[in-house]
Amino acid sequence: MKYLRHLLLLTLLLICAAPMSAQDEKPQVDVKGILWGHIKDSYEWHVTNIGDKSIVIHLPVIVKTSNGWYFGCSSDFEEGHHGGGEAHAEGEAPVYRKGPEGTNLCIATSGPYENKIVELMPDGTEKRPFDLSITKTVVFLFIVAIVLLLCVLLPARWCKKHKIDDPAPKGFTGFMHMFIMYIYDDVIKSILGDEAPKYAPYLLTCFFFIFTANILGIIPFPPFGGNLTGNIACTFFLALCTFIVVNVTGTKEYWKEIFWPEVPTWLKAYPIAIMPFIEFFGIFTKPFALMIRLFANMMAGHAIALSFAAIIFIMWGINAFAGVSMTFVSVAMSVFMMLLEVLVCFIQALVFTMLSAIFLSLAHVKEHEA
Repeated sequence: MKYLRHLLLLTLLLICAAPMSAQDEKPQVDVKGILWGHIKDSYEWHVTNIGDKSIVIHLPVIVKTSNGWYFGCSSDFEEGHHGGGEAHAEGEAPVYRKGPEGTNLCIATSGPYENKIVELMPDGTEKRPFDLSITKTVVFLFIVAIVLLLCVLLPARWCKKHKIDDPAPKGFTGFMHMFIMYIYDDVIKSILGDEAPKYAPYLLTCFFFIFTANILGIIPFPPFGGNLTGNIACTFFLALCTFIVVNVTGTKEYWKEIFWPEVPTWLKAYPIAIMPFIEFFGIFTKPFALMIRLFANMMAGHAIALSFAAIIFIMWGINAFAGVSMTFVSVAMSVFMMLLEVLVCFIQALVFTMLSAIFLSLAHVKEHEA
């Protein structure tokens, strides 16, 4: 009861101290801009705002234009906007962040190439150059890779210096040993059986890369807080790797069951090869499901967490009472979502690894006995 009285007193003080003009000045919070600004990739990393000043980490820009290679930095692109080029479907002229002098490069702020570097051609059309820039997603990818290497190499160093019958390690090394053996014994080995040692390096890499990226992505402090697994390009590459490993290492019986399954002949040959078509189509739907599941779940988690935080500013724009009351609700829901997101980070990494192992086991089916 003592803490409850203190909480109520603090609420009343905040309501009394809130400026009465808050009811008249209703600042507009661009929730959509906040969400897409976090989810989308960019050529700079916005850290925070101090007053009217934004703290931004500018990243390298590497593009191949029609006039050759350009090496620079995102700070070379002016913050001022200017129009030009062809009108988009909406009927308005596109808007750009002007690039360095002597180049025809710009960053489009609207249209089909929004937030991308484009090359303005003499006839006013836009052209996407060959872009190898180090974007925010790429930087976060490097950070995840470095953290993952440290987490794996430290226990590996201990294993190199000790024998298998030595006492188990303690601390972080012992935790990593337990974690790795849990994924290997209970997930990979239970699915693949005797073939587990052959594919364990790939599957363990998938699990710990996804899990590390997920965990670091929910830490709201730079250099963490990136949205790597919420980027469909990243999940596409991971699913593509599983697709290649599954189909390159598939057995003859696996391909036989796809193109000549044990079903009535009229279902696989005449008049229409229905079953081979369905089985062949399934080759692509499996990695597609891996890609979309991981992408959608992680992107939704980031969007929900940011939406709860934006509620505070929206309610303060209505009036002081709504702002104070919803602040407590929003903070409580944000904490709950962050705890739930930690569980989701583990589950999504586990599901991706488990399904990849299942697809591998299905591709290594042995010849049926007569």
